[in-house]
Amino acid sequence: QVQVMESGGGLVQAGGSLRLSCTVFGLTPDDYAVGWFRQAPGKEREGVACMKWTGGRKYYADSAKGRFTVSIENAKNTLYLQMNSLKPEDTAMYYCAADSRGWWYLLKDIPLCQPDADYWGQGTQVTVSS
Repeated sequence: QVQVMESGGGLVQAGGSLRLSCTVFGLTPDDYAVGWFRQAPGKEREGVACMKWTGGRKYYADSAKGRFTVSIENAKNTLYLQMNSLKPEDTAMYYCAADSRGWWYLLKDIPLCQPDADYWGQGTQVTVSS
């Protein structure tokens, strides 16, 4: 049984930092793209930062570039999202996802964050106060 579990959300003031963690159980994600999505109230879910499980090229949304960093600790099957210089508009539910078509996206030069990933976590809330 595949499980994707996020942690690390919370309340932070604008300008602060948070690190989200996501551990994947039950699959060998070598060919997968993994990453972070977020959804704010009344808005569509958007891809924030994604990468291939084995490393290499990373995708960042324009809103995340220069502030967020996605990384992987393979030995722990854990994905991280370091978020710095947080803004109130970063407030959202953040989801971790694993997508088995990561190898295809790289082959076709398609952005690694795609909304129809195979496996999703339950989400962790990030709230940034002004």
